[in-house]
Amino acid sequence: MLLVFRILLMGLHFIAAGVLGVLLGLCRPFNPDNSRLCARIYAWPAMCILRLRLKTEMGPLLKQSQPCVIIANHQSNYDLFVLGNVVPPRTVCIGKKSLKWVPLFGQLFWLAGNVLIDRGNAHKARQSMLTTTDTLQHKDTSIWVFPEGTRNLGEDLLPFKKGAFQMAIAAGVPIVQVCVSSYIKHMQLNRWRATRIMIRSLPAIPTVGLSLDDVPILMARCREQMQTCIAAMDKQLLEAR
Repeated sequence: MLLVFRILLMGLHFIAAGVLGVLLGLCRPFNPDNSRLCARIYAWPAMCILRLRLKTEMGPLLKQSQPCVIIANHQSNYDLFVLGNVVPPRTVCIGKKSLKWVPLFGQLFWLAGNVLIDRGNAHKARQSMLTTTDTLQHKDTSIWVFPEGTRNLGEDLLPFKKGAFQMAIAAGVPIVQVCVSSYIKHMQLNRWRATRIMIRSLPAIPTVGLSLDDVPILMARCREQMQTCIAAMDKQLLEAR
């Protein structure tokens, strides 16, 4: 019964948040801070409906005084509600072009100034990447990327894709890693007990002076650091039960 009730509430919430987000986007289209505001609209009510309890340690990200490329692990569609709590000001996201066909959310995503990439068209994907480099360098805007490229329900992070690291190096901006504990494995919508989640940002990694030849080493370094951080948070939550 609780599962059905939550699904119904989340459905209504998703529609209401989508309507509010589209209205916001129409009032100030492509404003780079729309993403943060829309993320909060989705996240805050969902935290109560799903009974999610967050502990956040976002100091390195909050202290950033310049645009950066933010990379985070991607577990499920619920990331919208979890990570929506920590999206910083003037931050846009990269998503696949097919998102624009999702009713309300797709239009909201586009109006919020986020970047839609056609992964099936290499030329258009490269053009989108050039646009993001210009955004980082000249528009005082950060870009949020899921370097795994898809949802991951496994124990280990999937291999990272190069795009986020190429963008950061091309623009000469730092990379900030945001790690989320493995919440999806413990989240049960048919129980009242809250699901506890930790989110932690790691110190920024500068890219000034790096070249595209350094991408493989940079990717491996970030993946290892994030994997270690996620394991540590999972252990801490397990011991706290």
